[in-house]
Amino acid sequence: MRTALRGLDTRNADTVGRHLVAAGGLLEEDPELALEHARAARDRASRLAPVREAVGVAAYHAGDFAEAARELRAYARMSGDQSYRAVLADCERALGRPENALRLVQEALEAQPDAEELIELRLVEAGARQDLGELPAAALVLEAALGGRPTPAGLGHPDLGQLRLATAYGDLLDARGDSELARQWYAAIAAADPDDLTGVSEHFAEDEDEDADDDLTELAVEGDDEDEGDTAEAPDDVAADSDDDELGRVLADEVGGHVTDEDIEAEVAELLGEVPPPVERDHTRLFQEAATDEEQQPPTD
Repeated sequence: MRTALRGLDTRNADTVGRHLVAAGGLLEEDPELALEHARAARDRASRLAPVREAVGVAAYHAGDFAEAARELRAYARMSGDQSYRAVLADCERALGRPENALRLVQEALEAQPDAEELIELRLVEAGARQDLGELPAAALVLEAALGGRPTPAGLGHPDLGQLRLATAYGDLLDARGDSELARQWYAAIAAADPDDLTGVSEHFAEDEDEDADDDLTELAVEGDDEDEGDTAEAPDDVAADSDDDELGRVLADEVGGHVTDEDIEAEVAELLGEVPPPVERDHTRLFQEAATDEEQQPPTD
């Protein structure tokens, strides 16, 4: 990158470099802001291949797949680097063109890519097949990439690429309706991926949420059954409604305006001691302390 920036004047090179560093640092945390920095670098140095690469990668992470495809194609033309073929194919998928994605994958496979790129291409190929509704074909792609006739018990301790293939295979099984087999795959992946680099733990969180929803449904049904026998307490409910109305009038008089049901409920909860009263904070104290600290600092001249 430093070599590429040498063609710019010193001040512009420094500004472009700062934008590129910011784009790289924000890529995972805030991809939209990273893309803004990359675009700012492009505005100042659009003829530099690494700058176009940065915009393409940032756009891909930010979900702007049309811009990502344009910039990465420009980068490939300017640099001769074809390492983003799988990303370009995935952009075609995201843009709703799975046939184009498959064509790009086939062209890349004919160029005999390395092992890392091959995994990415197979993942995109399987996804494109699934987009087209060709689930058996997608399964064949992933099974072949996993060594043929893979089983959860035979997963062992693979590298991250194989784990990603296995996760995609589990997702495909789940989409195909083989939920039990998919869970077995997820469990095997989780055992081989203690750092959760694949994000497989999300599937177990979904199962827990479903169990919690079932428990809440059962409690709601039981509560409805109990309420059917509580008709004798209706007068107390009426009295409670009257108290709420009176409290609402009191609150309205205090604040001089409309009081919502939430205001009434909050006031009742506070009176019953269920929530602590709000703490009144004097935020001007923070500014006073800041000024005092500055006064205590020794002079820098």
